[in-house]
Amino acid sequence: MPTFETYRKQAKLLVRWHREGNYSVGGRVRQLNRYRSLSDLEVLNMKFSLALAQEIIAVEAGHKSWAELKSATAGARKTPPARSSNPVLKDAIPILFVRDVEASAKFFREKLGFAIDFLHGKPPFYGCVSRDGICLHLRYVQQPFFAQASAQEAGLICTFIKVSNVQALFEEFKARSVNFSQKLTKQAWGGTDFHVEDPDGNVICFATQK
Repeated sequence: MPTFETYRKQAKLLVRWHREGNYSVGGRVRQLNRYRSLSDLEVLNMKFSLALAQEIIAVEAGHKSWAELKSATAGARKTPPARSSNPVLKDAIPILFVRDVEASAKFFREKLGFAIDFLHGKPPFYGCVSRDGICLHLRYVQQPFFAQASAQEAGLICTFIKVSNVQALFEEFKARSVNFSQKLTKQAWGGTDFHVEDPDGNVICFATQK
């Protein structure tokens, strides 16, 4: 069980994140019923005290108040951290910069057959879409700089996705009127690929390597 000191540090960190304008604070504040209707921007503009942060931390820990949390953690002992084995890299998730996370997620769902795993924020500033175990994260930016660079630099790809049958996928996307920045092409390196451009200009390569 975490010690009271651990929760105290979490509350101070929450105050700091609010001060720094971290939009993820919005979702945590909305756990309190009286703030449920606030947008992320309204949360960042509100007065955010340490007492409010402590209330949120207490609720997240399953308690009604900070005082109740303090009482429940009285006497909790620090446990030494477990020794970790050698680290193993498990996965890599591309992050696409987009101007409208919700609209982008809708594009991936309706045009490319992805499922929307989550949209975070009010309005959403971060999200995740997936298909067949492949995940793409979407992050809000005012200007998608990588997409601008892609438009200036021919062949600049933001995401490379391996496909078991690239021909069939190309025909699926074609039937959905997807915008191809490169149609199905046999490449000199031995693979076959095609490129899709999302509404923000991010170029995604779907390829079969042989």
